Amino acid sequence: MDESRAQAVAAIPEELLRRMDMPGPRYTSYPTADRFVEAFGPAEYVRALRERSRGMRVGGPVPLSVYVHVPFCESVCYYCACNKSVTRHHDRAHEYLLDLESEIRLHAQELGGGELLSQLHLGGGTPTFLHDEEIERLMAALRAAFRFVPGAELSVEVDPRTVDARRLERLARQGFNRISFGVQDVDLQVQQAIHRVQPVELVRDLMQAARAVGFGSINADLIYGLPRQTPETFARTVSQVAALRPDRIALYAYAHLPERFKPQRRIVPSELPAAQARLAMLSGAIAGFLAHGYAYIGMDHFALPGDPLAVAKRQGRLHRNFQGYSTQPDCDLVALGVSAIGRMGATYSQNAKTLPEYHDAIRHGRFATVRGIELTRDDVLRRAVIMALMCQGRVDFDALELAHMVNPQTHFALELERLKDFQAEGLVEMDDEAIQVTATGWFLVRGIAMTFDRYLQSREVRARFSRII
Repeated sequence: MDESRAQAVAAIPEELLRRMDMPGPRYTSYPTADRFVEAFGPAEYVRALRERSRGMRVGGPVPLSVYVHVPFCESVCYYCACNKSVTRHHDRAHEYLLDLESEIRLHAQELGGGELLSQLHLGGGTPTFLHDEEIERLMAALRAAFRFVPGAELSVEVDPRTVDARRLERLARQGFNRISFGVQDVDLQVQQAIHRVQPVELVRDLMQAARAVGFGSINADLIYGLPRQTPETFARTVSQVAALRPDRIALYAYAHLPERFKPQRRIVPSELPAAQARLAMLSGAIAGFLAHGYAYIGMDHFALPGDPLAVAKRQGRLHRNFQGYSTQPDCDLVALGVSAIGRMGATYSQNAKTLPEYHDAIRHGRFATVRGIELTRDDVLRRAVIMALMCQGRVDFDALELAHMVNPQTHFALELERLKDFQAEGLVEMDDEAIQVTATGWFLVRGIAMTFDRYLQSREVRARFSRII
């Protein structure tokens, strides 16, 4: 199967890749965060929490997912588009942790004690900016508010420059079983251009240490399209990272948006690779990882064949949330910390984006929600279609009609007409029963899914997003 996928990506005409290289959402949610409105605030969020609580009493326990955002970094990476605060003053983490504990208690008060938790992710920023004792304190607060189910996925993002083997062991003792290392690129010239120098030997040693202390899954993040990258240098990065055998690899396209993200203004535009070179990096990386035995999960994720993510993909059990592809069933997500985005029932919500706003809300005893959205029936339907395409590569009309009480061919007549262009390109197959993404189309599934996004009506709206390729 991987051989055929390698042949499929190699067979994609360069002209088609150029036409498909447009801005578009990553669909970690639908509707996407740019559709959130300020009319959705703390009161609406509380209502969503209480609706979940009532539903749990009627329908039984459904585990939660929890995301915690730690915004601090000791140094700035020029490519970064995350919400972060660059500081070497670790005392700021102490006051942040106090408010995280308060926010956790607010959730426990609304949801009731002992909600089941099946998935936890610490992201940033740099979660390991927190000292070991602070991480242990945070975990104690979470365990006091939620009941961690046996085998829960507990993951943490790590900047390799901030940890050693001893710190990894302490993280493992806290129950973390999944770890993600930010690698980006192993070429020294590229690392210098993005202000993130970390020898590949450091990453290698940390991966070995993580395995030794019991981490069950190791992920490596890579980015293509960075300054000073060439198809040749990135091919070496792909080969070196694949040789380390991380269980999962996330391959992201760099989005250069200096007008929105201040650190990117330090990147020299003339050092960015041209579009043709980016396309070569992408196709070369896909072929390279497949040749090293990785399975292509979708869009920007790879996994070793025995990894649960690859197994879920083969069995049609793949899901997608704000952290990307997941084996976890679709569930409510409690988001903690500044700028964090969560999902509760048929709503999405986001916390205040600045630390002063976040601290002020929590210290006044209220949730820090500043915007969100309540999904309409049409939003829920379109989300089902988009996620089916993104996760399974297939939409079955009968199943869709049964779940949502609509005739898909009638409701999506315009969208199905537009899909005929993709069908002519060999990216999808359609009949009266289903839409099926082809082996070639799977590499461009983000663009296919955009067909069903009713909010993408103008070029100006699309320009808010990163490019597909």
